[in-house]
Formats: sequence, C-alpha cells, structure tokens
Amino acid sequence: MSLKSRITDDMKAAMRAREAARLSTIRLLLAAIKQKEVDERIEVSDADVLGILDRMIKQRRESITQFEAGGRPELAAAERAEIDVLHSYLPQQLSEAEIDALVDTALAETGASGASAMGKVMAALKPRLAGRADMARVATRVKAKLAG
Repeated sequence: MSLKSRITDDMKAAMRAREAARLSTIRLLLAAIKQKEVDERIEVSDADVLGILDRMIKQRRESITQFEAGGRPELAAAERAEIDVLHSYLPQQLSEAEIDALVDTALAETGASGASAMGKVMAALKPRLAGRADMARVATRVKAKLAG
C-alpha cells in the first residue's frame, strides 16, 4: 500500500471517529500532496510524500519557536499535535550509529574533502535519509567530518 493510500484511509478513519484535530492535519497533508501533483503534473511517489512530510514538520517547528517567543503556548501545543500526526507517517528513524555509517559511506563514494564538498555529500545522502533522519543534524555531522 502506498503512503498516499494509507494517508487517505487514515483520513476516512478520522472522519468516522470524529477526530477533528487529526482530520484537519491529514487534510492539510493531502492538500500539499495534491498541490505537488497538480503543479508538476505527476503522480507522487512515497519519496515525494516523505519530502512533503519533512517540509511540513520543519514549518511547524519554526511556528512553534515563533509562538513560544510570542507568548502563545496554546498555538505551540496545537503545532506539536500536528507534528505528532505527521510523524506517524515517517519511517523508523535511524540511530546515530546508522547515520554516521551512511555519512562515512557517502564521503567515501564522493571522495569529498574540505568544506566546499558539503553540497555533493548532502546530495548523495538526501535520498537515503529522506524521512529517516533530521537533515539539519546530518549536515552538522557532515560538516564536522569534512572539517576534521
């Protein structure tokens, strides 16, 4: 079953269960998926859906920071609840050791050395890590390995 089909089925289940908050988040996700399909005239793959999920989670994390800075804890809590729903569609997160192993592999494959090769290494890692690791943390690791 594709990820998009699973999300659609979950939307129907949330409707039946009258879970308003969950339903709202799933509808936002399906709207983002549909927008990508319409804009690019494609049928989205699971990898595309993972990219959309990553982007939506990142947006919500930024919103949480802004809401907390503005003294709006109730809005930050709502964003956290949305992140929880979105996280349920991501694959199992990789451990620190697995990420390190993939970074080392990518460094060896690309023959990268020095900070100027950061983009090349990240481009090699992105398809392997999509939805399975926080890319900001991965970038920090790559930068440290290239510098050291």
